[in-house]
Amino acid sequence: MGFVKVVKNKASFKRHQVKFRRQQEMIVHITNRDIICQIAYARVEGDVIVCAAYAHELPKYGVKVGLTNYAAAYCTGLLLACRLLNRFGIDKIYEGQVKVTGDEYNVESIDGQPGAFTCYLDAGLARTTTGNKVFGALKGTVDGGLSIPHSTKHFPGYDSESREFNYMCYLIEEDEDAYKKQFSQYIKNNVTPDMMEEMYKKAHAAVQENPVYEKQLKKEVKKKRWNRPKMSLAQKKDQVAQKKASFLRAQEWAAES
Repeated sequence: MGFVKVVKNKASFKRHQVKFRRQQEMIVHITNRDIICQIAYARVEGDVIVCAAYAHELPKYGVKVGLTNYAAAYCTGLLLACRLLNRFGIDKIYEGQVKVTGDEYNVESIDGQPGAFTCYLDAGLARTTTGNKVFGALKGTVDGGLSIPHSTKHFPGYDSESREFNYMCYLIEEDEDAYKKQFSQYIKNNVTPDMMEEMYKKAHAAVQENPVYEKQLKKEVKKKRWNRPKMSLAQKKDQVAQKKASFLRAQEWAAES
């Protein structure tokens, strides 16, 4: 084994301190059935969640299917931004992109007003490749009015003149069985390809109009008892007396017969 020079000794590691951060992070987690967007900051005791939004809240705004696709990630990010600004009372100052166009949009602080809420994307273990759903949530958050440094290179784009995304229509014409298999939830909720664009536009408007989280009442859980409850002394004596009486009656009937 060759000689390896020790650049930092034990004393150096002992006095080393990590850089203190005063920044909030936008955390995006995508599971098999949900999309989770959170604004958090670190403390010694643990991370503090300032605000959160979930894709399973989207049915309230009209999106009942496709809760884990790119469009749902955008809606969840938009909901997070509107909810956060509403909580801090600056939603009227920084309204964000009122009409969603898909163009590049960046929030700038307004003179004489509180500064724009700035945070940084935390993609976690997700692959930051172009078109990842994490960046869909990022785009929704930016359009909602938050200031997040980003590059447009990660957003998927297509030229409407050269190519259109009409996979649902293609399957309806070419392979109806595959369409029923892949889009069964869309069929169940009577969502056709022609309704998709209007559905998401209405969802964006509904999110911007009322992003406040409505706390649901927890249902009281009634515990089931699988074993018999313990008997009191009086109940045990009564049970013994009943058995004795039953036995004596049986003996009398046997003697009479």
